[in-house]
This record gives sequence, C-alpha cells and structure tokens, in this order.
Amino acid sequence: MRAELLVVWAGLSLSCVLVGARDDVQENELSRGRTHVREARGLVERGRQGEEDGVQMSDEPAEVVEERTKPKKKKTPEEIEAARAKKAAEREAKAKKQKAPKPTKKPKAPKPTKKPKAPKPTKKPKAPKATKEPKETTTTQPDTSSPPLDEEEERLLIELGTVARPVTPNGPEVEEPVEPDLEETTGTPYVVPWYEEYDYADLAAKKEEEEEERARKEKAEKAERLRKKWEEEEEERRKQISLPVELKKCPPLGLESQRVEDDQLQASSQSHYGFAAQRGRLNMQGSGNDDDLYGGAWCAAAEEGNHWFEVDARREVEFTGVITQGRNSEQIEDFVSSYFVAFSNDSRDWTTLHDGYAEWLFYANVDKDTPVLGQLAAPVVARYIRILPQSWNGSLCLRAEVLACQLAGSYRSENEVNPSDDLDFRHHNYKDMRQMMKVINEECPNITRIYNIGKSSQGLKMYAMEISDNPGEHETGEPEFRYTAGLHGNEALGRELLLLLMQFLCKEYRDDNPRVRRLVDGVRIHLVPSLNPDAYELAYEMGSEMGNWALGHWTEEGYDIFQNFPDLNSILWGAEDRGWVPRIVPNHHIPLPENFLNGSLGTETKSIISWMERTPFVLGANMQGGEKLVAYPFDMQRPSISSTDSRRWRSSSDMNEETWARIQRQNEGSLRETPDDAMFRWLAMSYAHSHLTMTETYRGSCHGDDLTGGQGITNRAVWDPVVGTMNDFSYLHTNCFELSVFLGCDKFPHESELPLEWENNRESLLSFIEQVHRGIKGVVRDVEGTPLPNATVSVEGIRHDVKTAAGGDYWRLLNPGEFRVTAKADGYTPQTRLCMVGYDFGATSCSFTLAKSNWDRIKQIMALHGRRPIRLVPKVKVAKTTAASSPAASTIDSHSASQNAERLRRLRIMRLRRLRQQRLRAGLSTTPSTTTTTAPTTTPETERTTSWYDSWFPVDSWMTENPFDSVNFDSVPTQDYPFEYTID
Repeated sequence: MRAELLVVWAGLSLSCVLVGARDDVQENELSRGRTHVREARGLVERGRQGEEDGVQMSDEPAEVVEERTKPKKKKTPEEIEAARAKKAAEREAKAKKQKAPKPTKKPKAPKPTKKPKAPKPTKKPKAPKATKEPKETTTTQPDTSSPPLDEEEERLLIELGTVARPVTPNGPEVEEPVEPDLEETTGTPYVVPWYEEYDYADLAAKKEEEEEERARKEKAEKAERLRKKWEEEEEERRKQISLPVELKKCPPLGLESQRVEDDQLQASSQSHYGFAAQRGRLNMQGSGNDDDLYGGAWCAAAEEGNHWFEVDARREVEFTGVITQGRNSEQIEDFVSSYFVAFSNDSRDWTTLHDGYAEWLFYANVDKDTPVLGQLAAPVVARYIRILPQSWNGSLCLRAEVLACQLAGSYRSENEVNPSDDLDFRHHNYKDMRQMMKVINEECPNITRIYNIGKSSQGLKMYAMEISDNPGEHETGEPEFRYTAGLHGNEALGRELLLLLMQFLCKEYRDDNPRVRRLVDGVRIHLVPSLNPDAYELAYEMGSEMGNWALGHWTEEGYDIFQNFPDLNSILWGAEDRGWVPRIVPNHHIPLPENFLNGSLGTETKSIISWMERTPFVLGANMQGGEKLVAYPFDMQRPSISSTDSRRWRSSSDMNEETWARIQRQNEGSLRETPDDAMFRWLAMSYAHSHLTMTETYRGSCHGDDLTGGQGITNRAVWDPVVGTMNDFSYLHTNCFELSVFLGCDKFPHESELPLEWENNRESLLSFIEQVHRGIKGVVRDVEGTPLPNATVSVEGIRHDVKTAAGGDYWRLLNPGEFRVTAKADGYTPQTRLCMVGYDFGATSCSFTLAKSNWDRIKQIMALHGRRPIRLVPKVKVAKTTAASSPAASTIDSHSASQNAERLRRLRIMRLRRLRQQRLRAGLSTTPSTTTTTAPTTTPETERTTSWYDSWFPVDSWMTENPFDSVNFDSVPTQDYPFEYTID
C-alpha cells in the first residue's frame, strides 16, 4: 500500500513541475482577482457593521454591486463559452495533479446527502490567508478589467470553498448567509460542484485501501472456494476409482437355486469325484463324510498349475459380479482368498478383466462360510465367465454364484417371468409385513382378521391373518387350517408366499372367484408368515445372497424352533412296548411331561404350543427351505425293539443324534410310519404333484441323491431324522396333521425370483387347503341335543384317535373307503357307526348321539352303602355334594387299603391272562389251578357290570384321582422294559 502511495506522489510532483510555468503566468491575474475579492468583502463587512450600529449605509456598496453586475450583462456568448472551456481545462489539470483513482466517480458528489458533510465549515478559515498581503490589495483598483475579475473570482471561490454568493441584479439588499447549511443553491448561474474544492488525495488513498482490502478478501475467498472445489473433485474422483456411485444390480444367474444345469459348469480339474465342478454352487452342503461322493465345494487337483472355474450362461448376458464361498466342512478350512475374472463369447479366446494398469485382482474369502461379493466396475457382456484363483487357504476349494442381467432378446429368460396375478413381489421386513397385512385387512375387512399368537424373545409380535367368512369365531362344522412359515429366519420364501397368498385370496374373493369363495366360506384359514421375526431381521439385513447357510437359523435365545417341542414320541413308543396303549396311555392327545414348559423351551415355542391347544386345527403345513420336497411324520426314528444295546447308544455322549439315527436305520424292523401313514402320503403328494417343478428330480436333490423316488415326498425319519419336531408334536398332542414343505434349494431367493416361485407354488397352496375336507366330519351330542366336547372318536384299524372340539364337532382325515367309527364320552354309552368316504369333494357327515349310562346312579347307590364296583377307583379328595353321597365321605379312608389290594389283584389277573394266551399258542394245555378258579369268576361278572367298558382302568368324571399315580413311568427308552411274567 505504501509503495503505491509513493508512486502516486511521484506522479503528482512531476505534474507540478510541468504545470509550474503556466502557474507563474497566471499568478498576476490571480493576485488581481484576490484584491477585488478582498475589497468586496470589506465593503460587505462594513455595511453589516453599519446596520448593526443603526447608521445609514453609504452608496459605495451599491456602486460596487453595480460594477460587479455590469460585466455579466456585457458578457457575450463567446466569452461565456471561453470561460467554461477555461474552467474545464483547469478542472482537468487539477484532477491530473491530484490523480483521483476513478474520475467517473466525481458526479457522485452533487448528491444532496453530501451537502451537510462537515468538511465545508472546515474550509472557511482558509479565507483570511489572503489578508497577509495588504500592500497589494490597497493599490488595486476595483474598476479595472471587469471581465477577468468575474472569471478569477469564480475560480477563487471554487478553490477557497467559500459559499458567498454575489448579489443578483434583482435586489442589491440581499445578504450573504452566514451558515453554509442554510445557503440556497438555486438561482446562481455560475455555481460549480462543491466537491471540486476538496483535497482528494486522502480520499483517493482511503478508497484505494478499501478497494485493495476488498480485492484481497475476494481473492482469499476465491482461493478458498477453489480449494474446497478441488478437494470435493478429488474425493469424488477417489470414490469413482474405489467404488462406483451407481453400480448396476443384477439378480443371480441361478447356481444356488440350480436353475443353472450341471452341464453349464466346468472346471480345470477336480481333486476326486465328490468335488466336481457341479458342487461349486453357493451354499452347497456336503455329506458328513469328506470322502463321500457329495462334497461341499468344487476342489481342484493339487498337481494342476492353471486353475479355473467356468460358468456358461448359454446366451450373452451382462455380468456384474461374483460371490465366492469356501468349502462346507466341519474339520477343514478351505477357501480361495484372491482371483482374476475372465470373459469369453466362444470359450476359446478369453479376456481377463483389466483396470487400465494391470489385471483386476479380486479379494475373496477369509473364512469358509461367509459369502464375499466381488463387484465389477462396469457390466461386461459375454456368454462365458471364468474364475481364476490366484491364492487360497488349505486346498483350492470354491463355491460361487454369478450375478448377471439378461439382455433383451426374442425369448424370455427364467428371471423375466410375468406373473398372471397383480401382487406385491418383493421382500418384506417386519415393518413392511405388518403394513401389508394391515392394507389387506382394510381391503377385505369382512373376511380377514389380524391377531398375534405371542411375542418373540426380543418382543416382536408373531402376527397371524385369519381368512374366513366369519372371522374371529369358530363355526361348528367348519374345519380349521393353518400355514406357518419363518421357523428359521433365513428361510424367507415361505414368508413371502404366505403374504402373496393373503393378497391373492382377498383379491379373488372380491372378484367372485368361485374356487376361492368356496375355500373362504368353508374353511377357517390361519396364515402366520413369520414365527421367528428376530432371526429374519438379521438375515434381511444381510440380503438375499450375502447371508450364509446358518445366519438367522436360530432364535435370539439359540433355539431351533422346529426341533424345540416336547418329545412325545418316546412316551408313546415306551407305552406301546409295555402294553399300556390305549388302556393306560392314550394314542392321541398325549399330555405334556411334568414341568416341561418350565424347561428348555424357547419363548416362540411356548406361544406356538398355546396357540395349537386353543384352536382345533385339522390340517397344517410349515414352510421351510434348503431342499425341494414334502416331508411327513414321523420325523423321529423309532429304534427296533430287538435292539438290546439301544440304551447304551442313546446314553453315549460321544455319539451325536445323526450317528445314532443312522445306526438305528440299519437295524431290521425299524419303525418310522404313523398309523395314518397312507393319509400322510396322500397329503404330501397333493402338494408335491401340484407343484410345477417339485417332481423334477432327475438330477437329484439339492445336495445329494434323490430321496423321493421321483415323487417329491419322503418320510422325514428316513431322510433326516430329528427329535422333538413340530410335526410329531402336532400329531400326538392335537388333532392336527402337520407336514413340512421344503420350497427350494435357495433359502433366501432373490427378489426377481419371487414371481417364478409364486407361479410354481400357487396351485399347490390352494390344493393343499382343499384336502381339509377329505374324510369324515360330524357332531357328537347327547340325547337332549347338547354337544359333547372332548369326546373320543376312533376308527377301527387305525391306532390314532381324535377328540371333539368345544362345540362337539370333529373332523377325521381319511382316504376313501368304508370305516367303523366309534364315539365315546365319559358317562355315556359308546356308539359305533359305519361311515363311507367317497372320492367326491367334501367330507362325509358322520354324527353321533350318545345316551347316558347307569354308572352315575350306581356310584351313588354304592357310595350310600359303602360298597364299590370291582373296577371303580373312587376319589380321595372330592366327593359328590348331594345328600346321598355325604355318608360315603366317611368310608373312603377305610377302603383305601382294599383299593390298593384290588389294584394289585387286577394286575395279576392281567398277567395271568397273557401267560395263558402265550401257553395256548405254544400248545400247552396245563394251567395252574388258581387261573382256572379266578378267571371265570371275575371275568363274566365284570362284563355284566361294565358291559360298555373297553379299558382296564376306567377314568370318569366321578373320579378326581389319577388311577395311574402308583405306576412309575420312567424316562428309560421303550425297548428297555421287558416284562417277566410270574404266577403268584
């Protein structure tokens, strides 16, 4: 700033030297003009003093005024123009001398707002400086050269900055104003801008400093903006290099779901037969034996030098990424850690993906289970893709999935299915699922109802959708049906299929679809899309392809819900081996073990059990994934009775459940079928054969050989036996026949595959619901028409009974045929009917009317006299509240000892009868005398007294004590209870 000011002052000094000569020439004229000004001001001041003193003014001032005004009247236009030109020249010379920074800013000074500025009064004291030369002023005559006087006077007034105005011709008595703020500027023809008198040097310097400061700030701001912009561009460039902003997302080509055929997979080599290229599919599961024919990955031969894994898409596609995974093995950690990717259109000329500097190296796995995505920066159009492993851990083993988009062509791809139904084909998390169910309920409020069956361990509700013509109420004669899904959180296809089924039933019912209307009006349908919502949220967060086989399989508490139910199979089979079924232990509605609900049961499992017990379901299916088949009970493997070392195998801690089950399957005579095995097979086939692709088992199952024999169905105990499953519990504890539907090899299919899966499963879902009407149905009443709940309905030849619901109605699933059906109830005489089941749609009606037996009256009479029937076990704590039964309360304790003795005697008789039958069959004719004397006397009398009685130990409403309390039911397996028959 100082340097610039020095330059300005140097320029000013030079200009002053050049103008000095002209200033000397004009000096005489300036002095003459100053003298005139001083004389005029003296006259004016004397006139003012005379006025103040009250003395009359002389005529001199008037003459002076006349002399000053006369030249203006005598001025010619040429003189006026010359004076103006001279003033303009002086103005320009002064402006050059002062070097104002911007001459264009001069016109801003005449603004009215600039007049009251303080510099005006500060310039007035400069006027007395002219009085320092009195000699020159006294000798000067006022009447000489009047025209130059006016011009010089104007210039001096401008230079000195005075505000005195000459007297106008209109009035000589006008006075000069004293205050500069009160002067009038109008009417003076020779007034020039007031700012010409200021010294612009300081003002110009100040303005220049301000402009320089402003320029410096603008420059700094501009530099900061440029720096920030450069940083943003650099960050954007780095992002574009490391990860593109918008990468194209494509669905999987189909290695995991097995849409890609085996002949589309090739490899450079294989370690042995079980690890061929066809095993290199994402989430492929190997057998327990690592040397088996079905390994858990593709593994290359160690002696090979050039390794590659090739996939043929059979048409040109846009490849966008590769997902890799290690080998499925419990003992070995084999996985690929880095690889190249090459493409080809003819499988001969290959182009390795290049980033402009070198071949693009993709970093793969760090463990054997977690999938890792290697995404391409830009899609590559080709038909073949090769994975070229560069480094690996252990052996070179690989499982992979390829992401590719189909190009627009003349024929449609499998990923481009156009479904016939307008539904919401996408994955729904917990919030979206709840919102969708709410929307469906609002669209069809007359046939839908939303409720929850309980909460998960994390507090999420397990929502259910009821679809019926009268939702919220059980109608007599209308069966209950259920579909459940999401037992394992990462098996998401069942969840989406049930949500799609809700939409479909609602839309078709409103469109008057006759089949859907018949289903909704005749069945009370319950759909539960998520029984494990906590685990699903975990799998949903990872995505459809990035979650491994086990992620989200268990609950937050660590339970597998499907295998977390009470083991009722062992109780039933143990009782059958002891001969206690159905006389001591029933073959249906087996009660839960004591304190089992307080044991190792998950929160979700308890809610499901409570839901099963309060709703009389007839048929149901749970949706799972990982295979493509329908599995029916028994799910648990029943060991052979002849196996004497089964207790040792079961109690061995060194042998897991799978090994024990495999050993038991080798035993001849192993039992796996339920009494309703034929019915279960029909139900399984009704779903599998309605499915569009489930019976296409020519290439085996998802992970091994075909176990279904081309039918798409299998017994779970034969395929993969497990203990404590939902299917077995439902069959043995309730009336419901439950199956497991495995929907596909891919547990969590991509969103683009949902339309295809819906088309494959839609008919199966509807057809399986219709099977609830297969068999017989009816109502069990008494003679007065009152429904009898909890009555037992048994079918001859099938060792599995059902019970009536609260309204006395029942449903029994049966295949076509002729059946003898018996209905029993406590205090009523049983009734047997012959029921026919045809092939037509709809269940056969088979109702019963039971008459009361005389046992209630007999009990009262015997209680009055203190006598009891032979096979009647009275209650210890509770007695009848009638007047007739009150005397009997005093005699109960006296007969307790005889009761136990009578029970032991009956057991002896039962054993003797069995022994007699065995000896008769063996051809023995000799029997103990005690047998011949005791048996004939007791048996006929019992038959006459209790002709209706079918069991050894009747339990009726009159008794409150369990007759089997004295029997010790141990938890030892069934085959460990051989009976030794002895004669007392």
